[in-house]
Amino acid sequence: MADSDLGVERTLVLLKPDAVVRGLAGRVITRFEDAALKIVGTKMKQMDADFTRKHYFDLEERAGSEIYNCTAGFMQSGPVIALALEGVDAVTKVRKIIGSTFPDQAAPGTVRGDFAHQTKASSEVSGKAVMNLVHASGNSEEAKYEVELWFGPDEQFEYETLAEKLAY
Repeated sequence: MADSDLGVERTLVLLKPDAVVRGLAGRVITRFEDAALKIVGTKMKQMDADFTRKHYFDLEERAGSEIYNCTAGFMQSGPVIALALEGVDAVTKVRKIIGSTFPDQAAPGTVRGDFAHQTKASSEVSGKAVMNLVHASGNSEEAKYEVELWFGPDEQFEYETLAEKLAY
């Protein structure tokens, strides 16, 4: 049986500068691994303006230049850790693990619900980006684009985890 038959897909997760500087990387990554998501690529990167524009290529059009500029500035304020994750329904699973975009709306037990504490209102009043610790691909098409943007073929690895051996 092929992985695609099982719904196996890849998705991108970025641990944003606030997650990195708060020392939460290990705790967040553990949640993905605990959910049988396999790390197939990882790197730390300081995003520059050009790469930020490639990553958030449609944000300005969707949300306006003010939100784009705020987000871009935040994402360039420190290093990020990029993860290419693989698993059954990886995009949906990751989004459930991280919780709602706005931390005050994220359920307890999610990454944002447990570790991020900014509200949408406080972000709007302060003019700062929502510090919500992680970015995750929103759908399968976005995931494909983002994984390919962040990781070349030689930076994505194939191996079988114990969970895969037992489940498939």
